[in-house]
Amino acid sequence: MKPRCFVSCWGNEVNITGALALAAEWEACGIEGPVPVDDANVESLRQRSVPWIAEIATGGGYVPRAHLSTKVHFEDLRDQIEKSLPFKPILINALAGSDAWPMAEALSFYAQALALEREFGIPIAFETHRSRPTFHPWVTRDLLKGIPELRLTCDFSHWCAVTERLVMDEEGELLDLIANRALHVHARVGYEQGPQVPDPRVPEYAAALVAHERWWRRIAERQVLHGNPLPTFTPEFGPDGYLQEELFTRKRVADLREVNRWMMGRLQNVI
Repeated sequence: MKPRCFVSCWGNEVNITGALALAAEWEACGIEGPVPVDDANVESLRQRSVPWIAEIATGGGYVPRAHLSTKVHFEDLRDQIEKSLPFKPILINALAGSDAWPMAEALSFYAQALALEREFGIPIAFETHRSRPTFHPWVTRDLLKGIPELRLTCDFSHWCAVTERLVMDEEGELLDLIANRALHVHARVGYEQGPQVPDPRVPEYAAALVAHERWWRRIAERQVLHGNPLPTFTPEFGPDGYLQEELFTRKRVADLREVNRWMMGRLQNVI
């Protein structure tokens, strides 16, 4: 079993063309990023020779605007999926919905969203992400129990920050449920006080690193049991306040691309 690793546009601060160049340099399986709007990157995506995972964020961006309705999020999701289809993504990774919704609204939204999966014939994986209904492990558990068809992109780093602990070590039954519903993994390491350790290579965060690797292996093992011997992973250490900086100078404590490249290589040996 070997993971298929993808290069993240967001995590590496590159556009589609840049991600394709990194994928070739790193010998990655493919790329993950949003549908481009400029001609050069549209053409790069159209002419690519590797798989593409489409990244979609509803509600105005990575962090949705407050109190938008399920209808607005659903229409946004539909519109972006339709725009992705000409480029033939292998998977839709969706940051969709809002953590402000009560459970009944979240369940209603995901039920509608899964109708799009059937309509367009492309798998949709909903990312476990802060600001979305999947922001918390036990809330996500209830969503999965309410909608058996719901599938996930697992980014456990968010749940470590939300619960202030390496939470999946305490939740073996829930981890099994999650692993059975996972379609994709974002391989970023979180810790008790944040969604991204300063650098996963340093000994200070070794416990967090090996914990995430245990959880990712569980997902990969379940993927194989379900007939998928090549689970997909995207190393997604990123910017936007995720990567810590020195005070005053704002010098980054690590090189993002080097961290993501290192994580990609490590996945080949630990998964």
